[in-house]
Amino acid sequence: MNDPSYRAVVCTEPGPPERLALQRLPRAPLTPGTARVAIKAAGINFPDLLMIEGKYQHRPELPFVPGQEAAGIIAETAPEIDAFAVGQKVIVRMQTGGYAEEAIVPVDQILELPAGFSFAEGATFFVAHITAYHALATRATLAPGQKLLVLGAAGGVGLAAVQIGKALGAVVIAAASTAEKLRSAGGCGADHLINYSEEPVDEGIKRLTAGAGVEVVFDPVGIAQEVALRCVARDGKLLIAGFAGGSIPAYATNRILLRGCSVIGVRAGEAGRHNPQMRRRELAALRALAEQGLARPLVSASYSLDRFAEAMQLLGDRRAIGRVALINGDQVTAPK
Repeated sequence: MNDPSYRAVVCTEPGPPERLALQRLPRAPLTPGTARVAIKAAGINFPDLLMIEGKYQHRPELPFVPGQEAAGIIAETAPEIDAFAVGQKVIVRMQTGGYAEEAIVPVDQILELPAGFSFAEGATFFVAHITAYHALATRATLAPGQKLLVLGAAGGVGLAAVQIGKALGAVVIAAASTAEKLRSAGGCGADHLINYSEEPVDEGIKRLTAGAGVEVVFDPVGIAQEVALRCVARDGKLLIAGFAGGSIPAYATNRILLRGCSVIGVRAGEAGRHNPQMRRRELAALRALAEQGLARPLVSASYSLDRFAEAMQLLGDRRAIGRVALINGDQVTAPK
C-alpha cells in the first residue's frame, strides 16, 4: 500500500487484445460502501473480448480496465463496512476492472471465496456458473430425469452447464468438436458425448433419444437454427446463452410454432441487476453446490498479467478448454 499506483490492463480504443496496454494507474480513495481488493487472479470471459472491440451490449466509457470477475484478498474497507475484514479471501464480480493488481468494489459485489478454491478457481467461478445456473435452474426449471444437450460443452460456460445439469439431476449430453474436449466434458459428469466434427449434432441427438429430442438445449455458441430446433423435443426449451461461434442465427417463427418449443434468451448478469433478490437465491444455491463439490471451474491455463494478450487470444481462438485466468503471482500454468 506504500506505492501510490498499481498495474492494470487498459483499453484506450476499440480493437483486438494487442491494442490493450499494461499501465500504472493512480490508487483512488475508497468511497462509502466499498472495499479495496488486492487481486490475485482474474477470469477471462468471452464478453471481455467483445467489450474491448466495442461489440458487447455494455459499452463502457473509454478508457477502461477489462475484466468481469476476479479473486483476491481484502486490503482495505470503508469505515462503516463490517461484512468483510482485511485479509479475507474473496471473489469480486464487476462489469469492468478485473485485469489489474487491485480494484475498489462495492461490498454487495463481493463474495467469500468458497472453501478449498484457489484464487484462479475463484476468479473463474462466478460468471460461467451463474450463467449456467440462471439458465438451467431459473429460466428452464430443468427437472431430474430430463435430457439436457449442452453445446460448446468444453468451454467455460459449457462445462459449467454440464456440472449444473448433473447437479439438478438431468441426463446430460455434451457436444464438442474434439475428443480431447469431450474427455473434459465427460470428466465433469456428461452422460453421453457427441463429437460434432464426426457426426452432426442433430443426428447424434436423434440417435440418443430415438428421435424424440431433448427437453432442454443450452446453446452458448449460436449454432444454425434448423439444427438447434431439430434437437429440441416438442414443448422443449432452447436456451440462447451467447454467440461464441461468431455468428448470430435468425430463428424462423414458423419452425418454433411447428415444434411447439420455447426459445429463451439468457442474460444472467442483467437479470441479476434487475432482480437482486433472485440473484441472492441463485448465489446461495450455487455456493452450496460448490461446497458439496458439485460445481467447480476447470482452469486449463493461467498467465501472468503482462501476458494478457496471449491469454485473451487463447480464448478468442476457441482453443481453451474450461477457463483461462490472469495471475498476479507465481501460480502460472500457461501452455508453452
